[in-house]
Amino acid sequence: MASPTQASDFDPYMTAILANRVDGIIREMTNTLLRAARSGVINSARDFSCSICTGDNRLLASAEGLPIHIFGSHMQARTMTDNAGAGLREGDCYLHNDPYTGNSHAGDHTFLVPVFVDGEHLFTTVAKAHQADIGNSLPTTYMAGARDQYEEGALIFPAVKIQSGYEMVDDVVRMCRSRIRVPDQWYGDFLAGIGSARIGERRLKELCAKYGTATIKSFIEHWMHYAEQRMAAAIQALPAATLTNTGNHDPFGDLLPDGIPLKASLTIDPADGYIDVDLRDNVDNVPCGFNQSAACASASVMAGIFNSIRADVPRNSGSFSRIRIHIRQGSVCGGPVFPASCSLATTNVSDRMVNLVQAAFAQIGDGWGLAEGGIGMGAGCAVVSGRDPRLDGTPFVNQLFLTNSGGPASAVADGWVTYGLPVAAGLMYRDSVEIDELKHPIDVQYVRLITGTGGAGRFRGAPSMETGYVARCPRMEVIWPCDGTHFPPQGACGGHAGAQADHRLVRADGSVEALPNIVVLALDEGDRVEGWQTGGGGYGNPFERDPKRVLHDVLEGWETTERAREVYGVALTGAVDDETLAIDAAATAHLRRAAA
Repeated sequence: MASPTQASDFDPYMTAILANRVDGIIREMTNTLLRAARSGVINSARDFSCSICTGDNRLLASAEGLPIHIFGSHMQARTMTDNAGAGLREGDCYLHNDPYTGNSHAGDHTFLVPVFVDGEHLFTTVAKAHQADIGNSLPTTYMAGARDQYEEGALIFPAVKIQSGYEMVDDVVRMCRSRIRVPDQWYGDFLAGIGSARIGERRLKELCAKYGTATIKSFIEHWMHYAEQRMAAAIQALPAATLTNTGNHDPFGDLLPDGIPLKASLTIDPADGYIDVDLRDNVDNVPCGFNQSAACASASVMAGIFNSIRADVPRNSGSFSRIRIHIRQGSVCGGPVFPASCSLATTNVSDRMVNLVQAAFAQIGDGWGLAEGGIGMGAGCAVVSGRDPRLDGTPFVNQLFLTNSGGPASAVADGWVTYGLPVAAGLMYRDSVEIDELKHPIDVQYVRLITGTGGAGRFRGAPSMETGYVARCPRMEVIWPCDGTHFPPQGACGGHAGAQADHRLVRADGSVEALPNIVVLALDEGDRVEGWQTGGGGYGNPFERDPKRVLHDVLEGWETTERAREVYGVALTGAVDDETLAIDAAATAHLRRAAA
């Protein structure tokens, strides 16, 4: 195996202390942003992430950041230092949302604060938050139909200085307030992002004062080396293999009538301790918003790999150095050629790539990898906007997070019910119905799980979740860019696919219309949208599932007695209502023998 960076003799106890202290600083940054932000997408759904990079632009730590956000933080820090050069100063803060220079997509505003200790740029604190609005031509940060970045319409900040000497650059603030919908809400989020990064700056200075700058520098190098060692060892534990997995993103009207075919090829080299991922054999940039930025392509691939190895490998530039990702300029997967739109770079294709990579590991054999996780942001994750009649017509805009997609099954566990999306790894929150109704003129009529929608398997994918809500204002726009209505998440090692997504519109007069996967819709007062997102894929043969687990699923309402018999080969007697439901062991054995 190729040798990692030269080991240091840094004290292991101090390593544990400082690694946890750095994570603690990030969690304090996270709590600051969560508590101080104004928009629901941040303070309710937690669609943001914090991280710390080194002064030479390596990701040091990310605590509980979303993989799609933080696995590219170091790219943005590099843009800041490259642009500022020798002009970088203590007290500066930079705003970055440019998908062509290291950011995920324009909807993620990133606040970068260079941290100076004794005159040396030692760290960069990073707070990235998905915005409720960024000034696009439509009231959404997900412009599926945008042919290019110009048609999106957002203000783009390629690491632009917004504070100098701890004082605000008011010109930038005025620009944003004049362009972005609901500017007071945006400004509250803006200040929360800066405050989060500044909290990190303060705590890192205190850390250096307590332990000494020399000790902290030694820790940084040791921590990077340790992470690289752990990653190399994790790869060494894998069998040598070349794995190729393919899939499809859903169609999108006449723009993408066949969807987007996707491919990921992995070469696992345990002898040298590297994994190579080749994304070059993918289609060219598409004339709409589904192109991945370079940051999202690399983040989605690394997320799929980290999902498939032991969980205790640190996520930083040390471990990243053992993953080599090959991207073709001009490809939909990470090679956008300006001005190709990357408006949905963080979700749709990225979700598919996380799934393709983690499911590719299942090709090694039963016991490896995962099924595909639930995908698609449908009606339950729509961006809603309009004017609130309860507040004298005050404008509102926000992304809802009422529902989750079902988590993927693995070789050892069922899927996570509150999974969300592959790119978020279960780290986001689901909205409070009461808070959403308080903030927006909507009436949420139900949020519930759907029986029989999780992919069947020895371990079951999590079920789909559905919602329905009614507009309580004269006109409300709802926009969502759902995937998974045509190509649902697949199972692994004999597991079944999860359920497809589906949506419909129920007009105030009771008429019902089926809705496509990508929706831009104006609701009249009393209209209701309904929809569910995908279930997670199953892992392993369903006829190998423990009958006790199947019984539990039926009792919980996650499965039906009919599916228990037909899909899992488990015969049940009695009824749920009178609490007599039980396994018929003899009939179950017969069903399973007959299917063998």
